[in-house]
Amino acid sequence: MTIKIVTDSTSDLTKDLIQTYGIEVVPLSISVNGQTYLDGIDITKSDFVKLLTSSEELPKSSQPSVGYFEETYLRLLAEPDTTHIISIHLTEGMSGTFNSARTAADMIGENVTVINSQFISHALAFQVIEAAKMARDGHSVEEIVARLEKVREHTSLYLMVDTLEYLVKGGRIGRGKALLGSILKIKPIASLADGVYTPVNKVRTHMQMIEYFKKQFIEETSSLKVKAVGIAHIEAESLANKLKDALQLKQIPVTITETSPIISTHTGPGAIALMYYSEKE
Repeated sequence: MTIKIVTDSTSDLTKDLIQTYGIEVVPLSISVNGQTYLDGIDITKSDFVKLLTSSEELPKSSQPSVGYFEETYLRLLAEPDTTHIISIHLTEGMSGTFNSARTAADMIGENVTVINSQFISHALAFQVIEAAKMARDGHSVEEIVARLEKVREHTSLYLMVDTLEYLVKGGRIGRGKALLGSILKIKPIASLADGVYTPVNKVRTHMQMIEYFKKQFIEETSSLKVKAVGIAHIEAESLANKLKDALQLKQIPVTITETSPIISTHTGPGAIALMYYSEKE
């Protein structure tokens, strides 16, 4: 009796984790300069950033089709002993991926459960890995779904955008506001409140960002046990390591990765995000 775990390419999972837990990753696609690429398959993260910065138009991301999800689910259900699929995806507030997956699941029947993680990147991966571990250990679908709700409730994500250019191209702020922000050297910080991009603060330097992230982390985890921490960035590895050092986490591993092209499109180079989840001991 096996429960298979499915997610999408915005989870920023390493190949080792994917192989260790047998996770199925469905790629989103990205179109730039008339060419379409499958995220994580046809183009590397670094090569995509080069295209992103040289393209006058903002690349367009697309969710996997309903048919792609249906084929994936049917293939997995055809494997020996597979009884159910739990499909966990990036926030519905940023992509139609969840809706494509849910439509495909409805076509198949009761053997597929689709979950809106309300997050992206490592914050999505926290739920995916937890589900994979529980499935491996023989927990039921109901137990896994209930546990993921707890993980989701106790997960935080804070994102700093280093340039306003891509927020303008994506229609999140107007050009006049962006011009003023650029003159003042403003770097917006946002969270994902209920899965939606929500501005929460503004800083002018990377050090101010680090101090703000550190302050939020300490306040939100002071009476809890930190279970996982992840940092995602776009061409900002040095800054990511400075943030890691500032958190002073000696016994908790911190995963640092360059994030997927899907997320890079909306934030641009230099962006960095801190994600963590914690619970009562």
